[in-house]
Order: sequence, then structure tokens, then C-alpha cells
Amino acid sequence: MSTVTKQRKADLLLVMVTAFWGASYYLTDLCLDEMPPMCLNAFRFLSAFLLLSAVFFKNVRRVNAITLKYSLLVGLALAGCYIFYGYAITRTSLSNAGFICALPVVFTPLLDFLFRGRRPKRKLLFALVLCTLGLALMTLNEQFRPRSGDLLSLGVALCYSVDLLLTEEAVRQPEVDPLALGVCQLAVVGVLTLILSCAIETPSLPRTPATWGAALFLGIFCSGIAFVIQSVQQQYTTASHVGLIFTLEPVFSATVAFFLAGERLLLRGYLGAALMLLSLILMEAEWPRKKQPEVETREKL
Repeated sequence: MSTVTKQRKADLLLVMVTAFWGASYYLTDLCLDEMPPMCLNAFRFLSAFLLLSAVFFKNVRRVNAITLKYSLLVGLALAGCYIFYGYAITRTSLSNAGFICALPVVFTPLLDFLFRGRRPKRKLLFALVLCTLGLALMTLNEQFRPRSGDLLSLGVALCYSVDLLLTEEAVRQPEVDPLALGVCQLAVVGVLTLILSCAIETPSLPRTPATWGAALFLGIFCSGIAFVIQSVQQQYTTASHVGLIFTLEPVFSATVAFFLAGERLLLRGYLGAALMLLSLILMEAEWPRKKQPEVETREKL
């Protein structure tokens, strides 16, 4: 399988992951009616770890020290992301949270340039401009006063940008098992948020079948399967590319919020979503290069 084919396959799987995460905003909001934020995070990540560690027991059993080290680092960044997320989702609209949490598309290339010196390509820079404009149209009101949840969502985006860069660095190491990395980072997030929940909350399990279903979907699909796919497939692409693909997350979240939560956006919000989709298409499309005309030479008689 060629490198281009592997990257396209990785992109499609990451789009599926993004759809799971887009739906997770509505499901999280549903679960938070019965569970405190950190308790919900602990439930979803520990349930995901227990399931996937059983499925991929051989990989987890043979995990080496380098994989564990990166699992801890990636897990800490991911824990920060979900700590911010757990409180942001209750302080702003689902659509706003979804679009602001998509800011890794902006932060990731910037952090990549600052810490690694990798200059983005022109195509990426143009796509980032479109994404940034789209995000501004979605989140800024007439008074330019973001909600507290909007500010907390910025913390989500920053932490997740660090997560993407750390994951990219980890999967480039030949000693790191990407599958074990994806499973072990779930345990790090689950344990940290469980400690926080016991310290600052009153932990509680779901009380209704609907909340049980939502919490289990968050754990199995949005946490377990999603982060394992990200860890395994990111070795075939770059952190900046993944960050741009994840701009679809707010589009999915706004769609779910529209049909299930009854949220409606202003016209400029839909224009912002369209600009973000355009940026993704721009980044993913392979534009054919114009061939240079062949110059025929003739021998002089």
C-alpha cells in the first residue's frame, strides 16, 4: 500500500472518529444531568480502558517503558483537555463548544512551528485563514464577549494541540506500540479524573437507561475506539493534518445539536461552518500539477 493510500485511509478513519466526537457534545450534555463532570470523564475513560485492554491484552501485557512514558505524557495532555471540556460544555451552547474546541487546527501548526521550527505549507496557511474566519463567525457575538464556557473551550483546544503533537512524536518512535499507547493513555485520563472526582465531587453512576446508553457510547466509541484509531493512524499523517481534519467535529456537533437539541445558528454561523468545510476540502484535495509542454527539437539539415 502506497504512502498516499495509507494517508487517505487514515484520513477516512479520522473523519469517522470526528463524527463520534461531534455526537459526544450532545451525549455529554445529556449525561451531565445525572453525573458530575469529572465522574463522567472517569466513567467513560476507565470503561474504555477495561474493554480495550481485554481486547488487546497481548499489546498491553507487552508494553515497554518508552510506550508507558509517552502514554503518561499524552494522557496528561488529554486529561487537561477533558477537565476543561467537562466544565465548558455546561457554560456555553453545544454549537459554540464544538466550534471553539476545534481550534487545534490553529494551535497545532503554530505550536509545531514554535517548538519544532516546521514552517507550514502555503496551502495549509490559506486553509488556516479560512478556518479561523469560520470559527470567528461562529463564536464571536456583536459585543465580542465570549461566555465563560467559550474561554474554557480554548483550554480544550490548547491541551488537545499538545496531545496531537505528543502523539505524533510518540508514534514516530520505533519502540512505541501505537495500539498500546492508545489503550494506556485511557487509563491515565481515567485515573486522574477519578481522583479529581473523589476530591471535589460526589461521584454517581447513571440513573436512567438513556444516560447509561449515552455514557457507554461515550466510553466505548468516543473514548476507546476513537483514541486508539487516532494513535494508530496518526503515524501515517501529521499532527497539523489531523488538526485540520478535526475541524469537521464542530460541524458534526452543530448538526446533532440542530436535530436533537433544537439549537439554531445565525446565518453567519452557517457561513462559518461552510468556510471550515471549504478549508478541509482545500487541504485534502490533490491539485494536479500543470505539465510543462514538451519542446520538440529538430535537427538542422
